[in-house]
Amino acid sequence: MPFGLIAGLGAALAWGTMDVGSALAGRRLGSLIVTAGGQATSAVLLVVALVVSGTSLPSDPGVAVLAAVLGIAGAGAYLAYFTGLRIGPIAVVSGMVAAYGGLTVVLAVIVRGESLTLLQALGAALATAGVVMTGVAFEGGWRKTRFAGPGVAFAVVALVLFSIMTIGLATAIDRAGWLEVIALSRIVNAALTLGVLWLAVARRHARFRPVMDAPLPANRRAWLVVLLGGVLDVAGLVALAIGLERAPTWLVGLASSFGPAVTIVVAVAFLGERLRPVQWLGLVGVALGLIAIAVP
Repeated sequence: MPFGLIAGLGAALAWGTMDVGSALAGRRLGSLIVTAGGQATSAVLLVVALVVSGTSLPSDPGVAVLAAVLGIAGAGAYLAYFTGLRIGPIAVVSGMVAAYGGLTVVLAVIVRGESLTLLQALGAALATAGVVMTGVAFEGGWRKTRFAGPGVAFAVVALVLFSIMTIGLATAIDRAGWLEVIALSRIVNAALTLGVLWLAVARRHARFRPVMDAPLPANRRAWLVVLLGGVLDVAGLVALAIGLERAPTWLVGLASSFGPAVTIVVAVAFLGERLRPVQWLGLVGVALGLIAIAVP
């Protein structure tokens, strides 16, 4: 199995597991608190890694600016995603966000000049179609197709930003070490998200309600899940960064996008959510696409 595929799937497993916990914690703490807490935790862990390894932040101004911009995009992506998960349903939102893998493939070809074999292209298309199908409800034929669930608008914003992040990370890692790039990106990410949280708490404006409101009361377990989410997020980010350093961007990015497929399986198996037949068909498409990509 190609290294890039392994690295991407490692990121997918970490992020897919994180997503379930983040969705549940968001219903008790609000998506903004979950996002800020997770990002702050991951930033602290990456700073510790920098200190322990003796690595410094990027010295190249171009790389530093790019990493900072990616941190801003990341803050928006995570906030949009966790808000979508909070208002759910989880299975639909996570399935839509997984489409960022297909967009990453397209951008990798256009922006980075990468190429795919015919079988790989077919596999990527099949897998992308599969994850999109998990987020679409068919009622009365194609003319009446509609996106399922109120969180889908947030999911679309998240998938675009996640694709941009992946391509941007690959470009920055070409010019600097992966640890210094993701550390600076996450520091900016956490600072921005914590700033938004402070503003939301201070102002208490109605526009912050979608990301601050929580339908269930907070408890200690929800806070522990936020911390665990930060750890899983770092694990996924490290796997992604190492993969981008050593393998084609399209392969790592596409494989990492299967994280929501993990979320979907957990949501159905343990949280009682139900998928429509077309959504089950979408999961089959993901599996078949993965097999096609893995063929040498």
